[in-house]
Amino acid sequence: MSRTLLHEGWTLQALGGPVPADLPAEVPATVPGTVHTDLLTAGLIPDPYLDLNEHALQWIGDSDFGYRTTFAFEDEGHERVDLVAEGLDTVATLALNGAELGRTRNQHRSYRLDVRQNLRAGSNELSVDFAAPVRSAREAEERIGAKPFVGNALPYNALRKMACNFGWDWGPVLTTAGIWKPIYLHRWSIARIAQVVPLVTVDADGTGRVELRVELERTNDDLLTIAARVSGPGRTDVTVEAEVEGTTAILTLAVENPELWWPRGYGEQPLYSASVAVSQNGAEVDRWSHDIGFRTVEVTMAPDQYGTSFSFSVNGQYVFVKGANWIPDDCFLPRVTRESYERSIRDAIDADMNMLRIWGGGIYESDDLYDICNREGILVWQDFLFACAAYSEAEELRSEVAAEARENVARLAPNPSLVFWNGSNENVEGFYYWGWKDVLAEGEDWGRGYYDDLLPSILAEVDPTRSYLPSSPFSPENYATPRDPNHGPVHSWEVWNRQDYTTYRDDIPRFVSEFGYQGPPNYSTLTRSVHDSPMAPDSEGVLSHQKAEDGNGKLQRGYAPHLPEPTNFDDWHYTTQLNQARAIQYGVEHFRSYSPRTAGSIIWQLNDCWPVTSWAAVDGDKRRKPLWYALRSLNAPRLVTIQPREGGLALIASNDSPDAWTGEVSVRRVAIDGSELAAQSVRIDVAPRTNETVLLDASVTSAGSPESELLVASVEGARRAFWYFVEDLELALPELDITTSVEVVDGGYTVEVTANALVKDLVLNVDRLAPNAVVDEMLVTLLPGESHRFTVTGPAGIDTDALVAHPVLQTVNTLKHARRPEPATA
Repeated sequence: MSRTLLHEGWTLQALGGPVPADLPAEVPATVPGTVHTDLLTAGLIPDPYLDLNEHALQWIGDSDFGYRTTFAFEDEGHERVDLVAEGLDTVATLALNGAELGRTRNQHRSYRLDVRQNLRAGSNELSVDFAAPVRSAREAEERIGAKPFVGNALPYNALRKMACNFGWDWGPVLTTAGIWKPIYLHRWSIARIAQVVPLVTVDADGTGRVELRVELERTNDDLLTIAARVSGPGRTDVTVEAEVEGTTAILTLAVENPELWWPRGYGEQPLYSASVAVSQNGAEVDRWSHDIGFRTVEVTMAPDQYGTSFSFSVNGQYVFVKGANWIPDDCFLPRVTRESYERSIRDAIDADMNMLRIWGGGIYESDDLYDICNREGILVWQDFLFACAAYSEAEELRSEVAAEARENVARLAPNPSLVFWNGSNENVEGFYYWGWKDVLAEGEDWGRGYYDDLLPSILAEVDPTRSYLPSSPFSPENYATPRDPNHGPVHSWEVWNRQDYTTYRDDIPRFVSEFGYQGPPNYSTLTRSVHDSPMAPDSEGVLSHQKAEDGNGKLQRGYAPHLPEPTNFDDWHYTTQLNQARAIQYGVEHFRSYSPRTAGSIIWQLNDCWPVTSWAAVDGDKRRKPLWYALRSLNAPRLVTIQPREGGLALIASNDSPDAWTGEVSVRRVAIDGSELAAQSVRIDVAPRTNETVLLDASVTSAGSPESELLVASVEGARRAFWYFVEDLELALPELDITTSVEVVDGGYTVEVTANALVKDLVLNVDRLAPNAVVDEMLVTLLPGESHRFTVTGPAGIDTDALVAHPVLQTVNTLKHARRPEPATA
């Protein structure tokens, strides 16, 4: 058995469509790759991510392209030679030496073709011709019937292709084609392992069980031997062997008291190796192996005094979910490497998150993502790939959906990090709340057959060990009310779309699997990708990198009740990033304060696929926005927050750690000048993984002069909590009055800031001075007399005076006291 990669010698040709007349007849191609990246590498198109280039490149998605290569073949006598394409994007025709091999219509699955009879000794020509994806989607829509969908005019729901590739409210319209995953010749004889699904469970007595379901493809019916092995920590080495004449086998291994795999923050992540070897007459013919982990996962959806719960428990331990939604990390998927996955998942780890939700408008991600999550203890919620649309259940789509689901459920089954499958993103909500029900004919299919029947039946057959939900949001109590916060997971988008973020407190949801607030990318990311002169919120390039409907209008209406109107672009940039962080902080603190009634929240979103104004905590150039720093504080194992409760203001101490938390919380009401007006000492004794709520004395929480007073709660081992009685618009915040010093140190700089008067939400936008410069903290509030030392990692030669000057150093104080134009006089 051998595999020969076919990644060399490819060329790309335009075969039809609105192709520029000066495009060369042939272009060198990279495999795996895409048409866009090949044209970019050849210098034939500008960078699609810059300025308005996206709009000038729409011809690519409307054009047909062909890939060609030649390769040498020497017959080694194997019974089978298969051409394996792990990923083709999307509508393709494959031919070998001029003979058509097959056609594909699904980006989300692999294809295997027996080419033994098509090969010839010596040189062979392989071609893969891709039909224009935009035209293919429109043609598919005509055949199967139009169904409603969200967003632009491109019917992404008619084709099994990454939905966001057709544009989204954070993503460009860069509709790709290409050989996006490895392609190779697979030579084999006698038998090959077609699939192994390890079903890993833990008995009540602690015994671990691994049921290995093996599927074979064979060239004869002779007797085979299958040997299975599990090895790992604690000198574990368990084997079992069986003989098989057919194409399926089930081998079960028991492991006594295996070390359990835990999510991050709850324990370690021991991994075991499971392997399967197939042999005939003592000679091995194929082998499979994958890491596994022993753990139990329970997703509880049960009636209780508040409605219907939705919570996760691992190994019997309730887990408060602190997560983020994940979108594809680049529009051009072959550019996403193991290293880039590690960097982006590190953003989740460093922000103390414990779950990623792989969103249904993207892809089933590379094995690398799940492997990293296995090793780092990040739980994975995986959507099936249906998003924000009604989907036809015509056979043309249904057969492809079944094939991709079977393949990916089996592929992902070994990963202990994978804990949940979700049928669709917002599709049930769309049917009942977005008008789809009114435009679809009575009884017309819209995807429910997938979510209620096909997908759960495939899970029951292939991997019954994971929990499943038909959609998110979803009400287990009533299919038609997916927005009900009292039943199951909800998406909270009224805040961004229509309401002020203070309305997060109007509900106590059971679980929030999507909610978010926009902010622009960091300054160096924005100015690298947009070159407007002058730069303005409504300048052409900035608006082109704002994909949300009325996005800038919503940004303005969002900060208007809270912050002064910015007077220039620098202040607009700070204001909108600050308001993004504040909105999410407001929601997360509220949700966490009600654990376990609210069992977790998953922000929209962790990452971006290009430089854009969006809901991401980390921008498209992988720079952490102020929101990320806020999330790191909010997700800390120990958190204190002041929240309104019946009877007044309460201190909530949230202990998401394995140890009890005891201490004295100092709660003070202070004046803007720092003088203490009232104080209360609160003794806390918080059990592991719980909250404690203490109603504060009215003497502390009753402000005599609300615009000039605030509350500060301090306890060892947790960040301080602040409570303001009025918004910043009314707050008597003084002009910025600080003393600063900068010291050059190995690898960067230290910046010490001392407040001579109250300083609110201080940030250092160090990337303005050097794009690779990073600061260790943002959004720092200082009372008069307090100091904070920032650590800046960055290159030598940064202007140290600029480090502590506007617009690198920004605060709410500078916004409040910015010079504004005098009103016009008659």
